[in-house]
Amino acid sequence: MAHQAPDIYEQSSSNAPSAAVNTNPTQGSVTLQNQQLQFAQEFWKEQITAAEEFDSDFKNHPLPLARIKKVMKSDPEVKMISAEAPILFSKACEIFICEITRRAWLHAEENKRRTLQRSDVASAASRSDQFDFLIDIVPREESAKPSKRSTAREDPIPSVSL
Repeated sequence: MAHQAPDIYEQSSSNAPSAAVNTNPTQGSVTLQNQQLQFAQEFWKEQITAAEEFDSDFKNHPLPLARIKKVMKSDPEVKMISAEAPILFSKACEIFICEITRRAWLHAEENKRRTLQRSDVASAASRSDQFDFLIDIVPREESAKPSKRSTAREDPIPSVSL
């Protein structure tokens, strides 16, 4: 059975920035959008292949199921949680973290860096409409570079407590 990337990737984001080095801004924007589309198609192709080939006893999880259950139970309307639900949420979180990390890595590479920074995560979130739910969580990209004194004190990526 053939699978395709979700349709949300076939429409370009209206707020996608143009490429860093290009004399023709329209061409740079198209190139960046093509890179993002190619990334998304490859990423989801890998995820689908991995899911189809996945064989596990469901005993070992990369994320703590107890913490996931705790977050799920934080909603007062949730009374009971099946044993399978936290496992599915764990996998969903794993895929989400992987995707936004890869998108942030693309931004870091565009800026010729090999270290992910807060601005890379913010850029990854702002370049795609699917991450709009993070608008209040992920800091906006700052147009002016902060001074060295302030960046030395900041964490590279903000911690999120669940």
